Amino acid sequence: MYVIPAIDIMDGNVVRLVKGNPADKVVYGDDPVETAKKWEKAGADLLHVVDLDATLRTGHKNAEFVSKIIDAVKIPVEVAGGIRSIPAVNEMLRKNAAKVVLGTMAYKDPGSIRKLAKKNRNKIVVSLDQNNGIVMIDGWRETAGAGVIDSIVSFMAMGIREFLLTSVNRDGMMNGPDITMLSSAAGFADANIIASGGISSIEDAIKVRNIGCSAVILGKALYEGKLSIEKVKAIS
Repeated sequence: MYVIPAIDIMDGNVVRLVKGNPADKVVYGDDPVETAKKWEKAGADLLHVVDLDATLRTGHKNAEFVSKIIDAVKIPVEVAGGIRSIPAVNEMLRKNAAKVVLGTMAYKDPGSIRKLAKKNRNKIVVSLDQNNGIVMIDGWRETAGAGVIDSIVSFMAMGIREFLLTSVNRDGMMNGPDITMLSSAAGFADANIIASGGISSIEDAIKVRNIGCSAVILGKALYEGKLSIEKVKAIS
């Protein structure tokens, strides 16, 4: 199981939100590149870098920081946040992003996913941000009108094999992952499920590993010192 720290960037700062709410924000640093180097040194397998301003359409963008992180570390970087067109995906891949996470675009323009999967299937991750089993898009402010399991089936038919499953109600809450939903998703033999949301202890990480998730994203618990990359790596 891969261990993936999240680096969420807003207005140039490293932040964590609670349930995706920008009004409930904690700033953990003002240098995303140094944060990336720190997690790389700690043994991260991959970095999950999110441009929250692009996600939330605030008018600010952090593309420069995303590019600098990719150039500054030797481990792979997957990028997410506000990537809503094929040219935008291709631009991220041109900048050497290892993977691109797509949410809103995947549900509003599924034809684009079919096209991307033909050339870059292993570099595309579809986001499943779920609230009570229903997928949320556009910064978690709109329902996609589809359930998690149906979405996995649909996107696998298009050639996608990797999914980022986040529990919206647990994100930033440090109250444990949604094991029931994660377990259902991990039941697809050919799908790789990245678990995100609520993971705050080694016990949580063990549960996620035991149900067959391919990777775990560490967020607030990592920044608050409740978990360390080294400890999760030891059980993964």
